[in-house]
Amino acid sequence: MADDLPYLARGVQPMTTESSTLISSSAYLNEPRLRDWLAGAFLRKSGKDSPTTLDAYTLYGILTDLFDVDRIEELFTQERARWPELDRWFTEGFSSTFTVDDLLANPPGSLGHIFGTYLRNNGFEIDIVPRFEPKNQFQYFSLRSGQTHDLEHIVCGGGFDILGELVPYFGRLSNLPRFLDAELVGLVNPGQVLGALRLLSRTGLHYHQSFPTALRAVRCGMDVGEQSGPYFMAKYEDVFHLPLAEARVALGIVGAVDLDSREASLAWPEYQ
Repeated sequence: MADDLPYLARGVQPMTTESSTLISSSAYLNEPRLRDWLAGAFLRKSGKDSPTTLDAYTLYGILTDLFDVDRIEELFTQERARWPELDRWFTEGFSSTFTVDDLLANPPGSLGHIFGTYLRNNGFEIDIVPRFEPKNQFQYFSLRSGQTHDLEHIVCGGGFDILGELVPYFGRLSNLPRFLDAELVGLVNPGQVLGALRLLSRTGLHYHQSFPTALRAVRCGMDVGEQSGPYFMAKYEDVFHLPLAEARVALGIVGAVDLDSREASLAWPEYQ
């Protein structure tokens, strides 16, 4: 009978279960909201009626119920015992408090002024997620990740457009595994993984003229992540006054190339 099966179908093992509902060994597959999110975020076209930023907001709301916080905390504690620099980062617990005016007080061409100009010209807010008082290590890691995301756009070389998002995404995805335990990275990174891949999927399916640029953005992000130090712990405020090139050196950012993905991003109708 096995000889009659197509080569790629061999080895399948039929399973039985007493459950009357869909059940899997994957907590992600078991979550119906995530299955629905995946279908939409990976397969739909772009439209002004539903901004792509809403995808990420919805995703993290779902993942909040799936994170194994106890195990994440245990692994962060183990990593702190192994790595003094990480322990100092958590112990200090630094959180950003700067304003747009503070950023614009820095010299033109500096990291701080570049960021402040972007925020002022677009009417954007500094915090992607409202500031809060973290109650555990994972919450602090998440808080700082949100506070530094837009700065990672600048220092890693990704533009503030939809395909430019792939640069900081893949920078993080290739940087964290070099410094943190693999199990820990797998537990804290599902939002990064799914958020990044949805942009690739939709570009490749619907806006393939821009797919080569998307792939270049992936490569640019990976180059930075694979060559740079653990910049997820960076304190950007210390280098806001420096020109961008010097700020990158001070932060341990290596391999950054400023990728212009603006024209390619315009293939997505919501950005036209």
